[in-house]
Amino acid sequence: MKKRRIIYALLFLSVLLAEILIALFAKDAFVRPYVGDMLVTVLICCFLRIFFPTGVKLLPVYVFLFAAAVEFGQYLDMVKLLGLEGNRLISVLLGRTFSFPDILCYAVGCILFFGAELYVRKRI
Repeated sequence: MKKRRIIYALLFLSVLLAEILIALFAKDAFVRPYVGDMLVTVLICCFLRIFFPTGVKLLPVYVFLFAAAVEFGQYLDMVKLLGLEGNRLISVLLGRTFSFPDILCYAVGCILFFGAELYVRKRI
């Protein structure tokens, strides 16, 4: 159990580093908007697996539903509805622009994470 937590922590740090590098250096029309969005759900899954290494079999599904809910909140412009449009941190964390392709990227990230977990568990 402890070994799994360490592995997920290392994966989390690796994906976090990738996300930071994408944010700082990727100025293209594919990696930053699509790969970055795909990796964010992988990042969240890895983070949660540090604390719940087993027992939550559908974790990627729950992460996808959370990510989709955040995106739907962008569609509704929740930041404005909550009167927080002056708060830059909240605006960045929750986002202000809805994009259906983002939801697809979140789904791909969760599917990849789920598939990787199934593959690893069958091999161990």
